[in-house]
Amino acid sequence: MEHLDDVPPRRGLIIFLNGTSSSGKSSIATELLRILPEPYFHMPVDAFHAMRSQAPVPPDQLATVLHRTWQGFHRAVAGMAAAGNNVIVDHVLSAEWRLKDCLALFAPQDVVLVKVHCSPQELERRERERGDRPPGLAAGQLARVHAHGVYDLECDTEQSTPQECARLIKEFLPDRPSPTAFERLRRSSAARSSVALGS
Repeated sequence: MEHLDDVPPRRGLIIFLNGTSSSGKSSIATELLRILPEPYFHMPVDAFHAMRSQAPVPPDQLATVLHRTWQGFHRAVAGMAAAGNNVIVDHVLSAEWRLKDCLALFAPQDVVLVKVHCSPQELERRERERGDRPPGLAAGQLARVHAHGVYDLECDTEQSTPQECARLIKEFLPDRPSPTAFERLRRSSAARSSVALGS
Protein backbone atom coordinates (compact mmCIF):
# COMPACT_ATOMS: atom_id res chain seq x y z
CA MET A 1 0.00 0.00 0.00
CA GLU A 2 1.47 3.35 -1.05
CA HIS A 3 1.82 5.91 1.72
CA LEU A 4 0.84 9.53 1.13
CA ASP A 5 4.43 10.63 1.85
CA ASP A 6 5.61 8.55 -1.11
CA VAL A 7 3.66 10.56 -3.70
CA PRO A 8 5.97 13.22 -5.21
CA PRO A 9 4.39 16.67 -5.59
CA ARG A 10 3.83 18.03 -9.08
CA ARG A 11 1.45 20.25 -11.02
CA GLY A 12 -0.89 18.73 -13.57
CA LEU A 13 -1.36 19.99 -17.12
CA ILE A 14 -4.70 21.55 -18.13
CA ILE A 15 -5.78 21.17 -21.76
CA PHE A 16 -8.49 23.84 -21.95
CA LEU A 17 -10.94 23.34 -24.85
CA ASN A 18 -12.97 26.52 -25.32
CA GLY A 19 -15.80 26.85 -27.82
CA THR A 20 -19.52 27.23 -28.21
CA SER A 21 -22.01 24.50 -27.53
CA SER A 22 -21.89 21.91 -30.36
CA SER A 23 -18.46 23.06 -31.56
CA GLY A 24 -16.94 19.60 -31.00
CA LYS A 25 -15.12 19.94 -27.67
CA SER A 26 -16.40 16.70 -26.12
CA SER A 27 -15.54 14.67 -29.23
CA ILE A 28 -11.97 15.99 -29.14
CA ALA A 29 -11.73 15.28 -25.40
CA THR A 30 -12.87 11.69 -25.95
CA GLU A 31 -10.13 11.18 -28.55
CA LEU A 32 -7.50 12.82 -26.32
CA LEU A 33 -8.33 10.41 -23.50
CA ARG A 34 -7.77 7.57 -25.94
CA ILE A 35 -4.42 8.68 -27.42
CA LEU A 36 -2.57 10.59 -24.67
CA PRO A 37 0.15 8.47 -23.03
CA GLU A 38 -0.49 9.73 -19.48
CA PRO A 39 -3.72 9.51 -17.45
CA TYR A 40 -6.03 12.51 -17.96
CA PHE A 41 -9.40 13.45 -16.45
CA HIS A 42 -12.07 14.91 -18.75
CA MET A 43 -13.91 17.58 -16.75
CA PRO A 44 -16.74 19.08 -18.84
CA VAL A 45 -18.75 21.93 -17.35
CA ASP A 46 -21.95 20.12 -18.42
CA ALA A 47 -21.11 17.29 -16.01
CA PHE A 48 -21.16 19.74 -13.11
CA HIS A 49 -24.56 21.09 -14.12
CA ALA A 50 -25.76 17.46 -14.36
CA MET A 51 -24.71 16.81 -10.74
CA ARG A 52 -27.29 19.30 -9.47
CA SER A 53 -30.43 17.83 -7.97
CA GLN A 54 -33.80 18.24 -9.66
CA ALA A 55 -35.09 20.52 -6.90
CA PRO A 56 -36.82 23.48 -8.54
CA VAL A 57 -34.87 26.75 -8.60
CA PRO A 58 -36.94 29.96 -8.37
CA PRO A 59 -36.39 32.11 -11.47
CA ASP A 60 -34.92 34.97 -9.43
CA GLN A 61 -32.26 32.60 -8.01
CA LEU A 62 -31.31 30.76 -11.21
CA ALA A 63 -28.48 33.13 -12.20
CA THR A 64 -26.93 32.81 -8.73
CA VAL A 65 -27.14 29.00 -8.77
CA LEU A 66 -25.54 28.84 -12.23
CA HIS A 67 -22.81 31.30 -11.23
CA ARG A 68 -21.92 29.24 -8.16
CA THR A 69 -21.85 26.08 -10.27
CA TRP A 70 -19.34 27.63 -12.69
CA GLN A 71 -17.24 28.95 -9.80
CA GLY A 72 -17.19 25.51 -8.19
CA PHE A 73 -16.27 23.90 -11.50
CA HIS A 74 -13.27 26.22 -11.92
CA ARG A 75 -12.08 25.46 -8.38
CA ALA A 76 -12.51 21.72 -8.87
CA VAL A 77 -10.33 21.87 -12.00
CA ALA A 78 -7.72 23.97 -10.19
CA GLY A 79 -7.70 21.52 -7.28
CA MET A 80 -7.27 18.48 -9.52
CA ALA A 81 -4.35 20.11 -11.36
CA ALA A 82 -2.75 21.35 -8.12
CA ALA A 83 -2.81 17.76 -6.84
CA GLY A 84 -0.81 16.69 -9.91
CA ASN A 85 -3.61 15.38 -12.11
CA ASN A 86 -3.73 16.12 -15.84
CA VAL A 87 -7.09 17.57 -16.85
CA ILE A 88 -8.99 18.15 -20.09
CA VAL A 89 -11.41 21.04 -19.56
CA ASP A 90 -14.46 21.37 -21.79
CA HIS A 91 -15.85 24.89 -21.27
CA VAL A 92 -17.65 27.86 -22.84
CA LEU A 93 -15.98 31.19 -22.00
CA SER A 94 -19.02 33.18 -23.10
CA ALA A 95 -18.87 35.52 -20.09
CA GLU A 96 -15.78 37.61 -19.30
CA TRP A 97 -15.80 36.77 -15.59
CA ARG A 98 -15.35 33.04 -16.35
CA LEU A 99 -12.01 33.67 -18.06
CA LYS A 100 -10.91 36.06 -15.29
CA ASP A 101 -11.80 33.47 -12.65
CA CYS A 102 -9.78 30.77 -14.45
CA LEU A 103 -6.84 33.14 -14.93
CA ALA A 104 -6.79 33.76 -11.18
CA LEU A 105 -7.05 30.07 -10.25
CA PHE A 106 -4.95 28.08 -12.73
CA ALA A 107 -1.13 28.03 -12.93
CA PRO A 108 -0.90 29.86 -16.29
CA GLN A 109 2.27 28.08 -17.43
CA ASP A 110 0.45 24.74 -17.13
CA VAL A 111 -2.55 25.58 -19.33
CA VAL A 112 -2.85 24.84 -23.05
CA LEU A 113 -5.72 27.00 -24.32
CA VAL A 114 -7.33 25.56 -27.45
CA LYS A 115 -9.81 27.39 -29.67
CA VAL A 116 -12.47 24.94 -30.89
CA HIS A 117 -14.68 26.35 -33.62
CA CYS A 118 -16.62 25.83 -36.83
CA SER A 119 -18.92 27.94 -39.01
CA PRO A 120 -22.28 29.25 -37.72
CA GLN A 121 -24.02 27.15 -40.40
CA GLU A 122 -22.33 23.98 -39.14
CA LEU A 123 -23.19 24.84 -35.52
CA GLU A 124 -26.83 25.24 -36.52
CA ARG A 125 -26.79 21.90 -38.37
CA ARG A 126 -25.27 20.11 -35.36
CA GLU A 127 -27.81 21.65 -32.99
CA ARG A 128 -30.67 20.39 -35.16
CA GLU A 129 -29.07 16.94 -35.37
CA ARG A 130 -28.47 16.70 -31.62
CA GLY A 131 -31.92 17.86 -30.63
CA ASP A 132 -30.90 18.34 -26.99
CA ARG A 133 -29.93 22.03 -27.16
CA PRO A 134 -32.16 25.11 -27.55
CA PRO A 135 -32.05 26.35 -31.16
CA GLY A 136 -29.67 29.29 -31.48
CA LEU A 137 -27.73 28.53 -28.28
CA ALA A 138 -24.36 28.25 -30.06
CA ALA A 139 -25.05 31.29 -32.27
CA GLY A 140 -25.80 33.34 -29.15
CA GLN A 141 -22.46 32.35 -27.61
CA LEU A 142 -20.40 32.89 -30.76
CA ALA A 143 -19.77 36.63 -30.42
CA ARG A 144 -18.44 36.33 -26.86
CA VAL A 145 -16.76 32.94 -26.50
CA HIS A 146 -13.57 33.86 -28.40
CA ALA A 147 -13.58 37.60 -27.58
CA HIS A 148 -10.26 37.42 -25.67
CA GLY A 149 -8.60 36.37 -28.96
CA VAL A 150 -5.44 34.71 -27.57
CA TYR A 151 -4.84 30.96 -27.93
CA ASP A 152 -2.03 28.43 -27.93
CA LEU A 153 -3.67 26.28 -30.57
CA GLU A 154 -6.72 26.23 -32.85
CA CYS A 155 -8.98 23.39 -34.01
CA ASP A 156 -11.47 23.88 -36.85
CA THR A 157 -13.85 20.98 -36.36
CA GLU A 158 -15.53 21.58 -39.70
CA GLN A 159 -12.26 21.02 -41.57
CA SER A 160 -10.73 18.38 -39.25
CA THR A 161 -12.08 15.27 -37.54
CA PRO A 162 -11.96 14.90 -33.74
CA GLN A 163 -9.15 12.38 -34.24
CA GLU A 164 -7.12 14.88 -36.28
CA CYS A 165 -7.70 17.64 -33.72
CA ALA A 166 -6.67 15.35 -30.87
CA ARG A 167 -3.48 14.36 -32.71
CA LEU A 168 -2.68 18.04 -33.34
CA ILE A 169 -2.99 18.78 -29.61
CA LYS A 170 -0.98 15.70 -28.64
CA GLU A 171 1.85 16.70 -30.99
CA PHE A 172 1.80 20.26 -29.62
CA LEU A 173 2.25 19.27 -25.95
CA PRO A 174 5.95 18.28 -25.81
CA ASP A 175 7.22 21.64 -27.16
CA ARG A 176 4.75 24.15 -25.75
CA PRO A 177 5.91 27.74 -26.38
CA SER A 178 6.45 30.24 -23.59
CA PRO A 179 4.77 32.45 -22.60
CA THR A 180 1.54 30.49 -22.85
CA ALA A 181 -1.76 32.07 -23.89
CA PHE A 182 -2.84 32.02 -20.23
CA GLU A 183 0.36 33.80 -19.18
CA ARG A 184 -0.20 36.50 -21.82
CA LEU A 185 -3.87 36.87 -20.90
CA ARG A 186 -3.07 37.13 -17.20
CA ARG A 187 -0.49 39.87 -17.86
CA SER A 188 -2.88 41.87 -20.03
CA SER A 189 -5.64 41.46 -17.45
CA ALA A 190 -3.30 42.66 -14.68
CA ALA A 191 -2.23 45.63 -16.83
CA ARG A 192 -5.85 46.63 -17.45
CA SER A 193 -6.58 46.38 -13.73
CA SER A 194 -3.59 48.63 -12.93
CA VAL A 195 -4.76 51.23 -15.45
CA ALA A 196 -8.29 51.10 -14.03
CA LEU A 197 -6.98 51.58 -10.48
CA GLY A 198 -4.81 54.52 -11.57
CA SER A 199 -7.60 56.30 -13.44
